[in-house]
Amino acid sequence: MADLTHPKVHASWETRGYWEGAARGELVLQRCRACTTVQHKPRGVCATCLSGDLEHVVASGRGTVYTFTVTHQNQAPPFAAACPYVMAYVQTEEGPRILTHIVGCDPEAVQIGMAVVADFQPQERTDGEQFAVVRFRPAG
Repeated sequence: MADLTHPKVHASWETRGYWEGAARGELVLQRCRACTTVQHKPRGVCATCLSGDLEHVVASGRGTVYTFTVTHQNQAPPFAAACPYVMAYVQTEEGPRILTHIVGCDPEAVQIGMAVVADFQPQERTDGEQFAVVRFRPAG
C-alpha cells in the first residue's frame, strides 16, 4: 500500500485560502460574516444565506468519521498503487463535513465515530506554488 498521490491542486480565487492554509499545516474553512455559517467546500457565497461576506478561519483540525468506505480496487493511476485506502466524510468540530481520506492506520481499524485530526500531504510542484492536500489520521 503506497501513499495516495493526488493530482496537482489548482487554486481559484475561491479556494486559494484553503490550499495555502493546508500548505502551512492549517485546516482553513470559510465563515459567513452575515449568518456565521461555517462552510466547506470554499465558494464565493454563503451556501446558507447567499451573502458574499466571507472570511477564512483556521479550524481546530479535529473531527470524527461520519461515514467511510474502504477501496480495494481502483484502476486509475495513481490510485491503484494506494489500494486499499479509506475514503471518508469527516464531521469537523466546526460543523462542515469534508470528503477526505484516512491515513495512519489499518483500513480495517476505521470506524464511524472515530476521532481524527487533520494531516497534510505537501505537493511537490515546479510552479512556485505551495499547496498541500488535507487528509485525516486517528487522533491520539
